[in-house]
Amino acid sequence: MGASIRHLVSLLSRHFLRLVLIANLIAWPLGWYAVHRWLEDYAYRIPMSWWVFALAGILALVIALGTVSILAFRAAVANPVKSLRTE
Repeated sequence: MGASIRHLVSLLSRHFLRLVLIANLIAWPLGWYAVHRWLEDYAYRIPMSWWVFALAGILALVIALGTVSILAFRAAVANPVKSLRTE
């Protein structure tokens, strides 16, 4: 309806990235607690660093951004006539 490809991709990406960020905020404390409890049982303990969780969160964001951007770009440049013909 007149939106540019860049605008469509950024709009969809922003919504999905927000969901990934919320999921990370929920998963980090739960993951830390589970790993902390699991590592308690070993004789030789290692400390859990915060950067492990940050790296996992950044990796999840990059994967989500790449996937959503590619799929949104494909949908934005697709010919709507072909889509209507198959329905």
